Amino acid sequence: MTSVLVTGGAGYIGSQVVRQLGEQTNYEITVIDNLSTGLKEAVVYGDLIVEDLSNAPALWEIFSERRFDAVIHFAASIIVPESVSNPLKYYANNTINTIELIRCAVQHGLKYFIFSSTAAVYGIPEEIPIQETTPTRPINPYGMSKLMSETVLFDTAQSKESLNYAILRYFNVAGASRDGQLGQNFPEATHLIKRAAQAVIGQIPYLEIYGTDYDTPDGTGVRDYIHVEDLASAHLSALEYLREGGDSEVFNCGYGRGYSVREVIDAMKEASGVDFPVREAPRRPGDPPMLIADNTKILSHFRWRPQCDDLALICKTALEWEKRIA
Repeated sequence: MTSVLVTGGAGYIGSQVVRQLGEQTNYEITVIDNLSTGLKEAVVYGDLIVEDLSNAPALWEIFSERRFDAVIHFAASIIVPESVSNPLKYYANNTINTIELIRCAVQHGLKYFIFSSTAAVYGIPEEIPIQETTPTRPINPYGMSKLMSETVLFDTAQSKESLNYAILRYFNVAGASRDGQLGQNFPEATHLIKRAAQAVIGQIPYLEIYGTDYDTPDGTGVRDYIHVEDLASAHLSALEYLREGGDSEVFNCGYGRGYSVREVIDAMKEASGVDFPVREAPRRPGDPPMLIADNTKILSHFRWRPQCDDLALICKTALEWEKRIA
């Protein structure tokens, strides 16, 4: 048995990873989550400990009482505009808490650390698609807080040969599980596809397009959307890679192609059959015009192969989930 600690395991992505781990028979799972954006009902396998990572004494007690082989670290604040208006929250939650988690992991002899990072570390890249070697120049505190944590993890692993890591830089995660059992529960989420699904069912009066004057084919932001089940399975592949002796590395998680905001809206309207209202609004602070992954590295190092690379499927699963929880 491999004992795995999943921080933020009641959240959108973490709960999917916990489920996929639990569906295998060789993982013992512990989840830490403060339930600020997740639900305890989403943790369908393992033991859930309701706790905040800022409570260092509790964290150390958990590590002392349970032996972990691996940590998969999701717990973080992730809303870009909020990070611009409240940067201290992001540096406290995303960086300081991660440093304490790494310190705790090292002191207890942890072998494998999988870190949930973001394409926001690249800022506004000069070349598309983005490779892992692309310079990291975040343009918002969210991206910077994650890059700081990456740096701490890198430097720590350099000094502790027993610790190996995989840093997964997510592009835009979207959708819900295909069986409708798990999805994004946080009602105030800002993700485009979730908001579009909410517009379909009338939960919000209209969908806003934030910025129509970007240097992109139709003037709206372009993103690489990856289905949440594919992103979750990448974490299991990362753990398998590390257990088989893989070197500490950084990996982009995306499909390698992008869709504009207008293209996503068209896809959701087609999937739903609903011509929901759309309004144009100014750009949001901290949003780059285009983010598309070069996923060559993850495909060459992992056994991972996407199963849900279909914008229509992503929209359909997101919509069915919103209907279910409405």
